[in-house]
Amino acid sequence: MLTVDDKKARGHQRSPSDTQAFKERTKRDALIELENELSNIASTAPQIERESIKLQNEGFKRLFERFLEVGGAPLNWDQIQKLPEGAIKDYDSLKDPGTEEIKELLSKLVVIKLNGGLGTSMGCHGPKSVITVRNGLTFLDLTVQQIENLNKTFGSNVPLVLMNSFNTDDDTQKIIRKYKGIDIEIHTFNQSCYPRINKESLLPLAKHSRISEDIEAWYPPGHGDFYESFRNSGLLKLLISQGRQYCFISNIDNLGATVDLRILRLLIGPEKAGEIEFLMEVTDKTRADVKGGTLIQYENKLRLLEMAQVPKEHVEDFKSVKTFKYFNTNNLWIKLQAIDRVVSDGNMDLEIIVNPKTFENGLNVIQLETAVGAAMKCFNGSCGIHVPRSRFLPVKKTSDLMLVMSNLYTLRNGSLAMSPQRMFPTTPLVKLGDNHFSKVKEFLERFPTIPDILELDHLTVSGDVTFGSKVTLKGTVIIIANQGERIDLPSGTILENKIVSGNLRILSH
Repeated sequence: MLTVDDKKARGHQRSPSDTQAFKERTKRDALIELENELSNIASTAPQIERESIKLQNEGFKRLFERFLEVGGAPLNWDQIQKLPEGAIKDYDSLKDPGTEEIKELLSKLVVIKLNGGLGTSMGCHGPKSVITVRNGLTFLDLTVQQIENLNKTFGSNVPLVLMNSFNTDDDTQKIIRKYKGIDIEIHTFNQSCYPRINKESLLPLAKHSRISEDIEAWYPPGHGDFYESFRNSGLLKLLISQGRQYCFISNIDNLGATVDLRILRLLIGPEKAGEIEFLMEVTDKTRADVKGGTLIQYENKLRLLEMAQVPKEHVEDFKSVKTFKYFNTNNLWIKLQAIDRVVSDGNMDLEIIVNPKTFENGLNVIQLETAVGAAMKCFNGSCGIHVPRSRFLPVKKTSDLMLVMSNLYTLRNGSLAMSPQRMFPTTPLVKLGDNHFSKVKEFLERFPTIPDILELDHLTVSGDVTFGSKVTLKGTVIIIANQGERIDLPSGTILENKIVSGNLRILSH
């Protein structure tokens, strides 16, 4: 039999509405605490920096508030709709502009490269854009060469804009001084610098605004930050005042992302294609791209779906080449006045990517990030365009570096083109073992010269393997040195559809 006290105790058990109220109160408290901490951090900055820090803090607060509301919640898989007719345009149907038309088109364009990343994943210090790619030239050199050639050829003045991060800005500023003698206008601006958050307390790790003294406490919040940072920098307004209409944005490590005159004509030529404000280049998905974002129709809008937004039980569906044929190259064409409007109206509600990190001391932190392509749902007339695979040539690993350094490609005026001697247009699938090849320095020691791979389909290399000079690889080649074994391929070796394993050393005498 229940006593009066028992009944009272039972009456104090939380009902669902109590739980909701508790969560709301916790969120409110977390936001108030965060605002206090951000205010304290800002107060440690010199007076001259406080206005820009205030702008960044407001941006971070909005991001944090949305994170508290929705977290990194996956979307409802069952609500994904079929892509509507015309959502993805056909590149092959586009016309080349006439010579007299090109200069006019280029006068309305600005090229923007996302240059916030470091080369640490490939064992390099400083910005990734200064890794030597080919003929002693870096990603940045090749980009400058491409635009210089475009301007010279057509008598145009296309400017180059680099979005740096606090990690890459100092080094980039020193490097771009060497382009002073080159006839190209280069602008830079920095993306935001946000505080990493302690996963448990939801409070910033940073205690002051002196970033260089506590660099681990800060992070650049992904390239989705481009829109607000670009506008805040004043560059957006300047470029619009110069008559520029569209920007072409791409990752600096994508060597296939060159200015495409056909696409530019589609946007601002005589057809104007129904006033497209946002155009995303997509290309065919292969086994190497299964984690890349894809285009979907969701809530009657065209959207970018990233791996981080996929419910766990549907990850394999997302990776399926049959279900999602295309993936996002991160080559984007966006109307400048539309960026100004969307940011001014406060309509830039990009999906939040929660990126967890664990420090060496065991501390768990989170970074709140967004993707530049996710903004397509915020613009009018957004669509995709199905481009050739050659427009996606990123260098994320040393296996990619091997491809772009090889005879598979020819280099002309900063642009890479597949060799006409290659019998088929697909690139070989190359897998190099992490333990011996992941760092650029190790990779170059093991490949004193890059093999002839014109007829290669697939290469897997694992273990302590070193290549001599003038090696030729054809078909499918697998070379595996097990633990404690070493394989030295002698100069002049030709391997076609071969598996090599065990010990192999040819000593000179």
